[in-house]
Amino acid sequence: MTDNTQTHDVDVGETKAEILPFTSSSPFTMGIELELQLVNRRNYNLASDAVDLLTWIEPRDLQKQIKLEMTQGMIELNSDVHTRVDHLIEELKGLRAALNRGAQYLNIDVSGGGAHPFQHWNEQRITPSERFHHLHEKYGYLAKTFTVFGQHIHIGVPNGDDALYLTHAFSRFVPHFIALSAASPFYQGADTQFESSRSNVVRAFPLSGTAPTLTRWTDFESYYDELLRIGIIGSMKDFYWDIRPKPEYGTVEIRVCDTPLTIEHAAHLGCYAQLLARWILTERPYVITNDFYLLYQYNRFEASRYGLGGSMALHSSNPADSSKLPIYEHLLSHLQDLQRYTQNDAEQLALKRLRHMAEGRLSDASWLRQTFVQRGSLNDMMRLSSELWMGQEPPPYYQ
Repeated sequence: MTDNTQTHDVDVGETKAEILPFTSSSPFTMGIELELQLVNRRNYNLASDAVDLLTWIEPRDLQKQIKLEMTQGMIELNSDVHTRVDHLIEELKGLRAALNRGAQYLNIDVSGGGAHPFQHWNEQRITPSERFHHLHEKYGYLAKTFTVFGQHIHIGVPNGDDALYLTHAFSRFVPHFIALSAASPFYQGADTQFESSRSNVVRAFPLSGTAPTLTRWTDFESYYDELLRIGIIGSMKDFYWDIRPKPEYGTVEIRVCDTPLTIEHAAHLGCYAQLLARWILTERPYVITNDFYLLYQYNRFEASRYGLGGSMALHSSNPADSSKLPIYEHLLSHLQDLQRYTQNDAEQLALKRLRHMAEGRLSDASWLRQTFVQRGSLNDMMRLSSELWMGQEPPPYYQ
């Protein structure tokens, strides 16, 4: 996926052109991006081989789907656009195989997971790129602490108004996505006691958090234009929101997930977002108001800290009707309800796998902790984690 962000405020004669054109795309299509860890085989610390790895990718046309990231221990896989989750998995297998082959030449491994367990931010090297060096100059040490690894999910929408509605409605499910993908319990050499420590790193950036509660694309264009004019942003890339519209792709992008330990898990998260979007844009179950995000921060923290075992608070216009329940229970009810929006066996299987996780409160974070206890070494935990990602079968707990 190539980012062709071009945003201009242009008057053409007497006609005012769109400030931020929204490219229409087929509703409910999906694509995912996976930020992955590159680790050396000596001690399984982060390697700095991303630039060299790109040169070893074969076939060469796959290089357009494998991209450099902020620091050189990271690499990003970009899927194509898909309507079916099983087709997405097959494509990811091909991309993984290409990465695995390239890694062999450099004596490195590749791993999922939301954060490397013992790398130190000050040892990371900024990737040679005008944009990345600009971000390092702008954000200082935050740029290097951004050496964390996330999954981004794109869902196609037909227009900007639908994109804004879906952006806000998806926020109700941020605890689900954080808890289902949580894979960063260790950070800077310590157990953080969080299921997803990565999500806290992202929060340090300005313009992170949630999009303003605008519901019309024309209003969003005015907001965007104001920030552009006074030099706060240069493009949509400068918004680090948990969920954001992506006008150049014609998508809504969910950005809260840790990168799971396997491609099947990552693809099924994409399928869950696809099914949620079918339901949300068909039934329009929410009214977006100024208090829509009243409990958002609490719910987000609970999911990051406790994963599926956290609590989820549900706001009601009548305070007496507000309530709280475990995240896994809220998730299970929606997985059940979305059965009526499935269109094939592959989508049924995705819901089944995620339901299995919710029922057992299973997570990649739990697997990482258990592996560390069994092996007694974060280095060995990373070795086994990379074997999981580079291998051909998901782990038993995900089957």
